[in-house]
Amino acid sequence: MSKTFEENRLPNIIGQGTKIVGDIETNGDLRVDGVIEGNIQSKGKVVLGQSGVIKGTIKCASAEISGQFEGKMDVTELLSLRNTSIFKGEMAISKLSIEPGAVFNGTCNMPEKGAKPAEVKK
Repeated sequence: MSKTFEENRLPNIIGQGTKIVGDIETNGDLRVDGVIEGNIQSKGKVVLGQSGVIKGTIKCASAEISGQFEGKMDVTELLSLRNTSIFKGEMAISKLSIEPGAVFNGTCNMPEKGAKPAEVKK
């Protein structure tokens, strides 16, 4: 029996030199080394590479940012800002890791232990 879209959790890659304007929805992980202007919804992990740029809203389980992000982010598990990252915007998260050298300009909403993160308002 073949897997349905709901069960498919294959990784997705947006390569350097690629620009997408629009929304992306995936059940799998997503790696972005290109440019995305739009919203991303993933049941997995979103990785933004050093050359990657995202402008929009991200809703995902976890995220690792090494490139430039501008917008709003809802992460139900861990958000990691690497030393090369530039984050401008709002985040609602459960756990946050920021390496020395990362740039963070914005607001952070982190609930108390045991509570679910509040969604960033649109």
